[in-house]
Amino acid sequence: MPRLERLTADHAPALLAFEQENRAYFAASVPDRGDDYFTNFAARHDALLTEQAAGLCHFHVLTDPSGATVGRVNHVDVADDSAELGFRIAEKAAGSGLATAVVREICALAATEYGLTALRTAAALDNIGSRTVLTRTGFTEAGPTVLDGRPALQYIRTLP
Repeated sequence: MPRLERLTADHAPALLAFEQENRAYFAASVPDRGDDYFTNFAARHDALLTEQAAGLCHFHVLTDPSGATVGRVNHVDVADDSAELGFRIAEKAAGSGLATAVVREICALAATEYGLTALRTAAALDNIGSRTVLTRTGFTEAGPTVLDGRPALQYIRTLP
């Protein structure tokens, strides 16, 4: 069973491998991170840890029993007791219910550990997988938007 862990410096090698292995898969449904992301991964990872230490974001990785990263789920732009949710699941784990389970877990963590009262996010109209996960986990549509040039829907979830 995969385990959700708060991002640390030790996750860097496995996280980079996860992003490299799944780059084409992710680019089919979300904007590609670009070559610079991979070239400067170490500096970017350090910057994320600095943002996390300041309470601006909460980053998490999902690891399998071997320690390999099979997903990531984040709260970014934390302000006014809310944050933006983002998540990615490895291609090899897609369709297994893992995304739904981890989004449920991160919503509970957002409320209990981080004191958040709402999460917001967006998904492109053609990203049926993410939209399904959001609906299954209690997010409601909050209107149309554009996500990196693609038609999308905004979602929100109030936390208990």
